[in-house]
Amino acid sequence: MKLPVALTIAGSDSSGGAGIQADLKTFAALGVHGTSAITAVTAQNTMGVSDYVELPLAMIRAQIDTVAEDLAPTAAKTGMLASPEIIALVASAIEDNGITNLVVDPVMVAKGGAKLLQDDAVKALSARLIPLAAVITPNLPEAAVLLGRPIVGRNEREQAARDLVRLGCRMAVVKGGHADDDADDVVWDGVQVRWLPGTRIQTGNTHGSGCTFSAAIAAYLARGSQIEDALVKAKAFVAGAIRHSLDVGHGHGPVNPMWRLSGDVPGKS
Repeated sequence: MKLPVALTIAGSDSSGGAGIQADLKTFAALGVHGTSAITAVTAQNTMGVSDYVELPLAMIRAQIDTVAEDLAPTAAKTGMLASPEIIALVASAIEDNGITNLVVDPVMVAKGGAKLLQDDAVKALSARLIPLAAVITPNLPEAAVLLGRPIVGRNEREQAARDLVRLGCRMAVVKGGHADDDADDVVWDGVQVRWLPGTRIQTGNTHGSGCTFSAAIAAYLARGSQIEDALVKAKAFVAGAIRHSLDVGHGHGPVNPMWRLSGDVPGKS
């Protein structure tokens, strides 16, 4: 059996809801063989992140190179890249290994509020990694940090997508999950604006939603989808993962990337 291969470069979430764990579950659910390069190990649960440690730079690079030289992933995504040094190393590894289907999820803050990106790393993210991306997937707070201004209304969200593409990526998706009035995402590809409509799902269990969305995009790209089609499919996939989220722990429970594979999930498709 031959499957397309995707690579996630991100942090490990000990609660299993986000990061590497969410990415690999998403890859598996979408028929993609998942590989990984762990950048940091976190100690966290549904209540928040209590601690994390970055892996040595040489080990991060070795993971990426070793996977790339043998399994040749056709798409990759990044998640938690805590420091400027890690960002620069990952960018170099992406370039050297010729990975062009890159999804950059600019992870900055965990669901519980813990910072996962150092203040001095934002500039490195914009200058080194975003220009290599096929698509970036910031939420509204992350887009605001990248652009240095608040982003609220739909016109501001459209302009934010345009300005993010000016950083060098081929496409930007500004997610609407943090918006007050809708859950729509706005997409700019350098030519036209598109809106991906979404229905707000009333649940507190949304841990890992951003990771799952970006991993789904990477999975569909690995399977040969065009970026525009991958975005639409990923939006529907993460909506299902939120709708069938898991009520575990005492805080923000995780979304469920395996929802399509659960035999007892009502309304699965």
